[in-house]
Amino acid sequence: MAKLSIDIKWATRQRLEFIEIMAYYTGSISRSGLARTFGISDPAATKDLKLYNDLAPGNLVYDPGVFGFIPEANFTEMFADLSPATVLPMIANNLISVKNPSEDKQVYGIATDKLPLPSRLPAQSVLAQIIRAIKAHRQLRVNYHSLSDRQSGSSRIIEPHAIVNNGLRWHIRAYSHDTYDFRDFVLSRVVEGELLPTKAESSPNYDDDWMEIISIQLRPHPGLTVKQRLALSYDYDMVGDLIEIQVRRAMVGYLLQQMSVDTTTDHSLNPNAYQLIVVNRDEIEPFAGWAFL
Repeated sequence: MAKLSIDIKWATRQRLEFIEIMAYYTGSISRSGLARTFGISDPAATKDLKLYNDLAPGNLVYDPGVFGFIPEANFTEMFADLSPATVLPMIANNLISVKNPSEDKQVYGIATDKLPLPSRLPAQSVLAQIIRAIKAHRQLRVNYHSLSDRQSGSSRIIEPHAIVNNGLRWHIRAYSHDTYDFRDFVLSRVVEGELLPTKAESSPNYDDDWMEIISIQLRPHPGLTVKQRLALSYDYDMVGDLIEIQVRRAMVGYLLQQMSVDTTTDHSLNPNAYQLIVVNRDEIEPFAGWAFL
């Protein structure tokens, strides 16, 4: 099936896109979920689901076990862009849609751009298995290419509970059955994913580094001039020459990387490239030793 180009009102098309995203990536779409998301009545949601099934027959099938529709094996998107590059930012920012009727026109009349960084995402079908595992709290078998000495592409079982964007790439926060701990798995290195019927044995509540919030204290590099330090104080809205950021312990290293913080003990890195240093090193280093020099 090809995407439909028939004339449908924007508000209706937005709901049809949402139906596809929820069905494909989370594994189900219900009338109540559709109604709650868009603030419409149950009869209106029923009408939307009927319209979708009329326009995309064979994509969804009703499953009484979930009181909603699930995707058929030969599901093909008709309205939404289901590519990981489109869907992941929507999930991360809790957006219903990232499109608008203006197409390529500048809604606000302001030019914007972003860095054309290389794509570091998994296949669409793989991402769907990962998200379904998180949603259903089930185990996932993956073939994962690691940078460690372990055999590349080897199979392992994980229990994912969150997807994270660290500013440069996406990764999964999951319990690993191999190492008996919670760790990060880079999304782009997952080449195959199979949702297993087995319920996850772990709970995110036991992932201490994910649940615990820690304070990172930063200040301008001592190698900067007084003028440069003043400029930085405006950049970061510093209070008393100090930046204090609350972050999950699991995200400490990524934050230091993204902010180009000099993590050497003697602050020996070039201050023009690494403009900040860590004040409370002893408190946070145990949670991100790999990020410290």
